[in-house]
Amino acid sequence: MTPSPAAEVDITLEVVRRLLADQHPDLADRPLSPLGEGWDNAMFRLGQHFLVRLPRRAVAADLVAHEHRWLPEIATLVDLPVPVPVRHGQPTAYFPWSWSITRWIEGRPAVDSPVGGRGRWAGRLAQFLAGLHQPAPSDAPISPFRGVPLAVRDEVTRERLARAGHPRTGELLQVWEQALRAPVYAEVPVWVHGDPHPLNMVVRRGNLAAVIDFGDLTAGDPASDLATAWQTFTWEGRAQFVVRYSQLAGPDEALWQRARGWAVLYSANSLALSDDSPEFTAIAEHTIAQVLDAPDARVGRRA
Repeated sequence: MTPSPAAEVDITLEVVRRLLADQHPDLADRPLSPLGEGWDNAMFRLGQHFLVRLPRRAVAADLVAHEHRWLPEIATLVDLPVPVPVRHGQPTAYFPWSWSITRWIEGRPAVDSPVGGRGRWAGRLAQFLAGLHQPAPSDAPISPFRGVPLAVRDEVTRERLARAGHPRTGELLQVWEQALRAPVYAEVPVWVHGDPHPLNMVVRRGNLAAVIDFGDLTAGDPASDLATAWQTFTWEGRAQFVVRYSQLAGPDEALWQRARGWAVLYSANSLALSDDSPEFTAIAEHTIAQVLDAPDARVGRRA
């Protein structure tokens, strides 16, 4: 297994303070504290009302540019807060990439909330994604990893399942192969979040408050996003999610077949690439149990 990739720049408090002083001096005297790092970004709390987000790898720099360009438009489609940048940071001699300041969204990641209680907002998330999944403009970003036909990801998914060595790999491959046989997406490409797992949702007082981290935003097959039905919920919550999404976007059995395949794909990614992250491992194990053991919320039978 492979740990999260190393940062390609050293992002310290001093670097962030210098960037603020040079480019946004009216915010530079506010308290600043590190919040942690993901695969792509380092995050800092700035005062009571802001979040500073800086790419830690070159590959993530383009994702920041996508958010700068497209999140103001995305915000008009959806009915929950999204992290629209309120200030844009520019590359400098001492920090090579664009960066962002967004408004602070109060709450905790959904991964910190009990899985069984998330059904309370399953329909809310379905409504958010149905609003997002609108035809994307011709110049929308295109990801080679999200929203693509499952066959494009076949070789790497099999390799990562083999590398992870999970005891239920054989069963997961059966589900994966079923999904590969589903009709491919042939409609107009729609906006796809690209990564709506429980670490990228904010919950406040037991309700869904925001969806964050649009770095993987792309145009493509919405099934890529709907894998969250298995990643995030129990089968009861998933049933509510499926019903609400289908009410808004229309019934489509092939869509849910592909989404179940994406749930396997994301599990393979997490198991093979994120062994240093207990949270991703827990999401993967939950997803696998939901895919293999829970009733199929679409038709009321076991998967």
